[in-house]
Amino acid sequence: MAKTIMIVDDSSSMRMVVTIALKGAGYNVLEGRDGQDALAKLNGQKVHLIISDVNMPVMDGISFVKAVKQLPAYKFTPIIMLTTESEESKKREGQAAGAKAWVVKPFKPEQLLGAVQKLCLP
Repeated sequence: MAKTIMIVDDSSSMRMVVTIALKGAGYNVLEGRDGQDALAKLNGQKVHLIISDVNMPVMDGISFVKAVKQLPAYKFTPIIMLTTESEESKKREGQAAGAKAWVVKPFKPEQLLGAVQKLCLP
C-alpha cells in the first residue's frame, strides 16, 4: 500500500513540482495551501510524512509544525521543512517546533526523495 505524504506550500507550482516527484516515486499526496488549510485536512487519516514550507500566509510553517505536534494522531509524524530559508536561527526554530529535516529551495527532486525515504513512517 502506498504511503501518504502531505505537502503544504502556498505556491501551487511548488506543490505541483513536489507532487510530481512524490507520485513518480509511488507515494499518495495530500496538498495544503497553508498551515490552516493543511490542519483542516488532517482529519485522522494516516499521513506518513509532512513536507511544509516556512513562509506562508494565514499560518506559517513553524506555527503549523507546532499545531501538528499537538494532535495525538500526528504527534510522531515526521516533518520536512522545504523552504528558501537557510539561516541557522530559522533551522533551530524549526527543529525546536518538531521538524526532522530542512531542505532548502531550489532543491533537486532526488535530494527531497532521499530525505522522504529516510523519514517516512512505516
